Amino acid sequence: MLEIENIVCRYGKVEAIKGISLQVRKSELVTLIGANGAGKTSTLKAISGLLPPVSGRIRFNGEDITRATPQRILSMGLAHCPEGRRVFAQMTIQENLEMGCYRRRDKAGIAADMGKMFDNFPKLAERRHQMAGTLSGGEQQMLAIGRALMSRPKLVLFDEPSLGLAPNIVERTFEIIKRVQHDGTTVLMVEQNAYAALDMCDRAYLFESGSLALEGSGKDMIDDPHVRKAYLGG
Repeated sequence: MLEIENIVCRYGKVEAIKGISLQVRKSELVTLIGANGAGKTSTLKAISGLLPPVSGRIRFNGEDITRATPQRILSMGLAHCPEGRRVFAQMTIQENLEMGCYRRRDKAGIAADMGKMFDNFPKLAERRHQMAGTLSGGEQQMLAIGRALMSRPKLVLFDEPSLGLAPNIVERTFEIIKRVQHDGTTVLMVEQNAYAALDMCDRAYLFESGSLALEGSGKDMIDDPHVRKAYLGG
């Protein structure tokens, strides 16, 4: 579904991604782990068109999207749920969800999906007319996930979905992401909670200093001595 071939990305003269290649197959949940600054978030930005590579290729469902705009990439069925949630603070919960489907024109489908989001997130339903900026961190994360799903993506990118959340909210967030995959949406996730990410994923890639250091199934990565020592606390 997603193929990345030898991409290089820079911020000015700083090379953030140094020729990585990876793939995500249909219906998989793939996770990217590694230290801060290793290139994980930059990779998601490259995929969604926010950080165009200076070289290499990105293909989505067989189509080259290396130089595609974020709007074009979204319309093809690839959504990005960014780090830090980034909800529209001065808009209501319902307006935020509507922003997730602004490129859709199927009114009946949008209404059905809105109802589904409120069924999945009852706290958001109760407060649908409340300003998003007044929500707790966990509630904002639920809203950010719901907003991404309102575009009906084939593939959704999650960037640090558990960052800054209480443990019980983290567990709930991961349950939702697994349900997203179970319902047929492919998932590529960057996550700082390496053990939880590896435990729930089909496959994983380890990033170190802008390059890929290791790849394998979640179980194999958990059992790898280097991963255990460096990222799982021994």
